[in-house]
Amino acid sequence: MTELVAVDIGGTHARFVIARVASDGSLALGEPETLHTRDHASFQTAWEDFRLRQGGTLPPRAALSVAGPVGGEVIRFTNNPWIIRPSLMQSKLGVEAFTIVNDFAAVAHAVARAPEDQFVHVTGPDTPLAAEGTISVLGPGTGLGVAHLWRSGSNYRVTATEGGHVDFAPLDSIEDAILARLRRSHNRVSIERVVSGPAIGPIRQTLAAMEGRALTEEDDITLWTRGLEDKDSLAAAAVDRFCLSLGSVAGDIALSQGGFGGVVIAGGLGYRLRDHLPRSGFAERFRAKGRFAELMGTIPVKLIVHPQPGLFGAAAAFVAEHGVPQ
Repeated sequence: MTELVAVDIGGTHARFVIARVASDGSLALGEPETLHTRDHASFQTAWEDFRLRQGGTLPPRAALSVAGPVGGEVIRFTNNPWIIRPSLMQSKLGVEAFTIVNDFAAVAHAVARAPEDQFVHVTGPDTPLAAEGTISVLGPGTGLGVAHLWRSGSNYRVTATEGGHVDFAPLDSIEDAILARLRRSHNRVSIERVVSGPAIGPIRQTLAAMEGRALTEEDDITLWTRGLEDKDSLAAAAVDRFCLSLGSVAGDIALSQGGFGGVVIAGGLGYRLRDHLPRSGFAERFRAKGRFAELMGTIPVKLIVHPQPGLFGAAAAFVAEHGVPQ
């Protein structure tokens, strides 16, 4: 059993854990520690904090999942002032080997390695994800993450994409109205403007305007909570509309990527929708692809419910890059 430090860094939190890799490549996570990014001046000081919590020493291997583009000499975060310079990882942190992946690439690695009991069926045939072929992975959160997973037996490859930034295509008059509202603020409306956490506000505002209702401003978290708990009829209608659009988007991504081996919905918001998606209009919209409707009905769509897909996926990415540590 070999250990490494897995880290999942977002805008608000940085989650650290000791991951253990067995000789056969199987992975196990310890108990994660969640640190607030605002409480630490840099990733290095957060690392040092975690090291103290672990008794003063850490394994000389690290796997990082970061919320932002990777590559280049400096890694910057979308909603976090930290920066990481990969060339200084060894001298600053004392690591001998490391892997850095985009946060949604890490989720795709988790999909590739997670056991079947970590997935919940949403629609399509209730069968496992294909062992051969392409699987599309997407997740609504602050934005919309999209990744491409190809696998052949025990071998697989992950490609991070910017699929959340393709153009939004409305399918009915309500989505036409949502698009028109969003165009007041954005010259170009991408799908993540409609199927991400912050979209619940503009969707609700559009529905209110159609009924001539006046609204008070509420934050996204409150709207999601009220909508999912059915405590606000307009927020609940916005959640339903969100699920319709997510179904359309998931189907489009599967078609464009060739994700006929399966589609996986991930992310914190996806998890919150786990009970709602199967009984919403998601399935009908996913299949509504004209001449390809029959093909779309053959694709299993699942929700990953692993408690820490970012950490698990970062560790899996390390093993995929470096092999099983000796």
